[in-house]
Amino acid sequence: MTQKRIVVLLSGSGSNLQALIDATQSGRIQGRIVAVISNKPDVKGLERAQDAGIAALLLDHKGFDSREAFDDALQQLIDRQAPDLIILAGFMRILTAGFVRHYLGRMLNIHPSLLPKYKGLHTHQRAIDAGDSEHGCTVHFVTPELDGGPLILQASVPVEAGTSADQLQQQVLKCEHHIYPLAVEWFCAGRLSLTTTGVTLDGIQLPASGQRV
Repeated sequence: MTQKRIVVLLSGSGSNLQALIDATQSGRIQGRIVAVISNKPDVKGLERAQDAGIAALLLDHKGFDSREAFDDALQQLIDRQAPDLIILAGFMRILTAGFVRHYLGRMLNIHPSLLPKYKGLHTHQRAIDAGDSEHGCTVHFVTPELDGGPLILQASVPVEAGTSADQLQQQVLKCEHHIYPLAVEWFCAGRLSLTTTGVTLDGIQLPASGQRV
């Protein structure tokens, strides 16, 4: 099977990028990360890409007058890489609907909560404040609705009494590093797809809550 071409978008340290680099280099994922694009300069994620011999590209959003202008430029930059899959790995930008529709069915995101709970920011503190007994992360296909795309995979951790938001974040991050490469592995192997009725794995539709691991 031909290796899938992957573009990763990020804004920060790129720990999920590193998990994906490790999984592609080991041969677990039948794909190759052809470019990493950041909207912020001097972030660790770009260093990780360079260290792995991957094209590290900067498109600073501060150089654009509008969200639409930035997304247009980003789309052109991505399309020059001819990707099969776009991965959001801590990309801290709200994307325009037109941009998302252009990549519908081939763009994934990971969110640090058990969606549909806690869309947006500060998810770990919100889970603690709500007294939740479990928290976790979700991989989903990206749609124009923020953190609202069809769910693929979820992993959870217990919320112990006295746990801080920082401690919970680290626990959830370990889960992210496990399930994000797994979802990408499925996609690159042709097992995972987005249809008009939902997410399918090996031709079988997943429940609306995704698959738990």
